[in-house]
Amino acid sequence: MSLDTVLARIDADLDQSLDRLLDLLRIPSISTDPAYKPDCARAADWLVEELTSLGFDASSRPTPGHPMVVAHGGEGEKHLLFYGHYDVQPVDPLELWDRDPFDPEVQDTAKGRVIRARGSADDKGQLMTFVEACRAWKAVHGTLPGKLTIFLEGEEESGSPSLIPFMQDNAAELKADIALICDTGMFEDDTPAIVTMLRGLLGEEITIHGPDKDLHSGMYGGAAINPIRVLTRILGGLHDDQGRVTVPQFYDGVQELPDAIRAQWQALSFDHGKFLGDVGLSQPAGEQDRTPLEMLWSRPTAEINGIWGGYTGQGFKTVLPAQAHAKVSFRLVAGQDPDALRRHFRAWVQDQLPADCTVTFHDHGNSPAGVMSVTAPAFDAARQALTDEWGKPAAFVGCGGSIPIAGYFKTYLGMDAMLIGFGRDDDQIHSPNEKYDLESFHKGIRSWARVLDRLA
Repeated sequence: MSLDTVLARIDADLDQSLDRLLDLLRIPSISTDPAYKPDCARAADWLVEELTSLGFDASSRPTPGHPMVVAHGGEGEKHLLFYGHYDVQPVDPLELWDRDPFDPEVQDTAKGRVIRARGSADDKGQLMTFVEACRAWKAVHGTLPGKLTIFLEGEEESGSPSLIPFMQDNAAELKADIALICDTGMFEDDTPAIVTMLRGLLGEEITIHGPDKDLHSGMYGGAAINPIRVLTRILGGLHDDQGRVTVPQFYDGVQELPDAIRAQWQALSFDHGKFLGDVGLSQPAGEQDRTPLEMLWSRPTAEINGIWGGYTGQGFKTVLPAQAHAKVSFRLVAGQDPDALRRHFRAWVQDQLPADCTVTFHDHGNSPAGVMSVTAPAFDAARQALTDEWGKPAAFVGCGGSIPIAGYFKTYLGMDAMLIGFGRDDDQIHSPNEKYDLESFHKGIRSWARVLDRLA
């Protein structure tokens, strides 16, 4: 029996596949709110039952937080691990939703039919594309498409506190030839993509301390140091006139983009002007010798995310504040050491303090960047499978955001990850009225069947 038979089965069973997704979407598995802990457990149990029905040896594994779902099944020379997450973001502000976020509905829109519900795109709709591909394969062939492990997390939206310990404790069980992650999107509405570069993330909160109390600006202004002035002077020097970050040793280890990847990116129909124009801007503000796609996907950044101090309420108060605060984040690329960068940044700030000021730092975590080895045969095979399904050449792309799980697979399990997703830019993930296009769900299932046919 051919792949075409599996694809035909997917088409014929789409309504039933959609019904199962809607059932999962009705479970309010919000991981950040302890009130929904029973619902997270219920979602895990629902997935265990579905996977067991497909022939997987599936179980819900307890953690200090929400359960992990682990399932094993099938046979084959190549062992594939699929990762997704069943937890969802909170729904606030609820009044901005057009309907109950956990009462899913298929709606007709000007751009086609969509599945409207919290978690429809992030990540329940995406993970179910893989499950439904396995279901169709099993229905046609009587077996699963190769040796598979499915690993589903329940804390991705709340920082994954249980993930690393669980991976370390179960490394031998989870290790596979390659990990498949479905938590990303298309490059364009009809251009499939495989994310091969993920930026890391480093967060720092800075507090500059000056006088031991707030001071009257008429009595002390000019003579007393103002922590806000110190902080803004330091942060104002974070970039030079060409957009480069000035922290010493910031670019240590940063490598140039391979020519083949640069050429592929340049061939993508990315409209730099529209990208910025859509948010009311016109000029790229980063490194002036880089294209916007390079800035977004393959170059490190430093950004000030918040700054405050003194009096910010209604009216006016002439005060010199005792403290000034800022939050600064760094997006990192392959070759950068987050711990070393934290030390360099703190030393850079310390070196610029005047005599009467001190500084305290509070870290907000860090994760390294990830770069996948696209020369591995699996990447070309998956790229061809996606091209066959969507009718447009699949692209190897970068991701400006950070998806730590891909790096964790490399660090703790020693395996590369392939990030394939079918989300679209207007899915409104993490926002009210989240949706997932029915086409993304349908062709996502078909895409995974093609990828599994080539890989397993």
